Amino acid sequence: MKILIKNATIINENQIFESDLLIENDVISKIEKNISEEDVDQIIDASGKHLLPGIIDDQVHFREPGLTWKGDIETESKAAVAGGVTSFMEQPNTVPNAVTQELLEEKYSIAAEKSFANYSFMMGGTNDNLEEVLKTNPRNVAGIKLFLGSSTGNMLVDDPETLEKIFSSTKMLIAVHCEDEATIRKNTELAKEKYGDDIPVDLHHLIRSEEACFISSSKAVELAEKTGARLHIFHISTAKETELFRNDIPLKDKKITAEVCVHHLTFTNDDYEFKGNFIKWNPAVKTQKDKDGLWKAVLDNRIDVIATDHAPHTLAEKSQKYLQAPSGGPLVQHSLNVMLESFRNNKISLEKIVEKMCHNPAILFQIEKRGFIKEGYKADLVLVDLNESYTVSKANILYKCGWSPLEGTVFHSKITHTFVNGFLAFENGNFSTEKRGERLLFDRNKE
Repeated sequence: MKILIKNATIINENQIFESDLLIENDVISKIEKNISEEDVDQIIDASGKHLLPGIIDDQVHFREPGLTWKGDIETESKAAVAGGVTSFMEQPNTVPNAVTQELLEEKYSIAAEKSFANYSFMMGGTNDNLEEVLKTNPRNVAGIKLFLGSSTGNMLVDDPETLEKIFSSTKMLIAVHCEDEATIRKNTELAKEKYGDDIPVDLHHLIRSEEACFISSSKAVELAEKTGARLHIFHISTAKETELFRNDIPLKDKKITAEVCVHHLTFTNDDYEFKGNFIKWNPAVKTQKDKDGLWKAVLDNRIDVIATDHAPHTLAEKSQKYLQAPSGGPLVQHSLNVMLESFRNNKISLEKIVEKMCHNPAILFQIEKRGFIKEGYKADLVLVDLNESYTVSKANILYKCGWSPLEGTVFHSKITHTFVNGFLAFENGNFSTEKRGERLLFDRNKE
């Protein structure tokens, strides 16, 4: 199959230029102006549109197996593709938790049948599964995930000896959720003493506080520096934490990296009044000062990746009182739109968006031949129209949970086409019924 994209404005490696692009089967075979239209199966005129590498979201929760009333790999990967996300990395706190190689591979088997997008699944670490963790194949698994903060089931890793063993025993990337459990428990008890079971949601950022985040993140960085581990800290939520990261060396040489999620760049604690539990995440959405600090760290390269932590729950679950309502929300369909809106508002350049959402996840995780628009690379591509508006509503939300914290938001950009491995998976609101997602591979021969 040959698909020719004509007259596109390509954004890649800090450049914006007009060109044609030829897809042959699953790869980009040619990037140049005036490519011949002979022997081509399909021609797409991209005049006036921008062509980006497919978004790589390094942190999602697609809820399968075990929590599929909230979402599943088919529904959430479909929403991802509609949002220009062509590859995702899913977390191990499904049911059962992916803490053995057998359980991990079961998730890959499900995705091989159901995923519209490319996929990888993190291996989960616990206080007592080091042997299983060390069996993880660096060639076809994104990394090891550790919950160093409040979690469910057996996923909280709080034994210092175990942590040091994991950090010192594996060369694989270790991705961590950092919040200090003791601090959160103390803050929760103080809130209960004052409010009983009716704790206001606008205390969430004070319960899961700056202190809770910084204590945990700084300990993780200290341990990584001590052991030489390859550490990646998920969803940084405070300005104070950004001081832990460097911007004076290239990303490929960093041993300690950081990610921020779109909700921490979008909302503040002032939004709890109107959004309530629908913006209740762990770590919490915090203050305007924190939001400003996160943006500064994105732009000066202390923060390396922008992702979503997509984590759907039902409306009924989210409508409970603060203590009962679960944390997390659906975002993967709208993350690129959110960032393109930030470009429109002069907060970030198009080149920087592509760097943080496409190039850097590929570099950081050493993903093989994805994340860039290059000849010979997999044809994971997104066409966007920066001059077409739409309003987020229940009618156009694709998440299984059926809601979004962004409902009512007017976006001034639209994803029109998404290619996954050279296959046109999404076009102007319509999906192919074929699922062409592939298991991500990682080029880690040097390790």
